[in-house]
Amino acid sequence: MYAIIQSGGRQVRVDPGAVVTLDKLTAEPGEEVTFDQVLFVEKDGGQMVAGAPFVADARVVGVVAGEARGPKIRVFKKKRRKGMRRTKGHRSVLTRVTIKEIVA
Repeated sequence: MYAIIQSGGRQVRVDPGAVVTLDKLTAEPGEEVTFDQVLFVEKDGGQMVAGAPFVADARVVGVVAGEARGPKIRVFKKKRRKGMRRTKGHRSVLTRVTIKEIVA
């Protein structure tokens, strides 16, 4: 059984027991979170349910495992013949979530 959820503007495939990395959530480690925006569910019998846009009465329950930092992104700008060079960058804060169950 697996599901595809929408979190932080991205779509993520989740399985029970899997650890997924999502954009930062406002939840403490050990806290339970529920994702209601379920786009697709594939049940154990092979039955597939697609939403329009979301599957009715479906949710994914997980526990926040902690936070991590993403890779460093470098942004380099240059204007030729002007001597202008600028380097900026950032590291996103990500949340690791352990999926407990998929309720469909």
